[in-house]
Amino acid sequence: MAKTPADSKIIMTELVLPNDTNVFGNLMGGRLMYWMDIAAALCAGKHCNTPVVTASVDNISFENPIKLGNAVHIHASITRAFSTSMEVHMNVWGEDFVNQQRYKSNEAYYTFVSLGMDRKPVAVPHLHPETEEEVRLYDSALRRRQLRLILGGKMKPQDAEELKALFVEAKS
Repeated sequence: MAKTPADSKIIMTELVLPNDTNVFGNLMGGRLMYWMDIAAALCAGKHCNTPVVTASVDNISFENPIKLGNAVHIHASITRAFSTSMEVHMNVWGEDFVNQQRYKSNEAYYTFVSLGMDRKPVAVPHLHPETEEEVRLYDSALRRRQLRLILGGKMKPQDAEELKALFVEAKS
């Protein structure tokens, strides 16, 4: 049975406390990645209703620091389900309550694998995107997956048909 991204969307909120910051009063990147991994795991687990493990984390670029005392909002949703894995997209927002300002901190893609009780990969439900943005993320997920597989040494570049279509002109 197919599920929609809304079926497993997670919004996780944390407060940046002194123990979460570096010497400049900014949220430490490692702490944010820890929270992002939790949010993504909750989202993936909710989609497949099985235990999940992190398989990969794409590039995380920090656009704006999140300051001590600000809130962190992590929005996680499934972009595509493959056979036993799922791609989770996350947008991270900071919120300064005093100045009533909300700002983007970063975004990233995580990949999770669904595991059965024997700790072996098991099939995940298909994903049915509904909105234009969900369809855009769904369609581009295969290219991101092929790039991850190439970088991880699990796919040869010449076998990445979706990526080739971006760079090689079709022969008439």
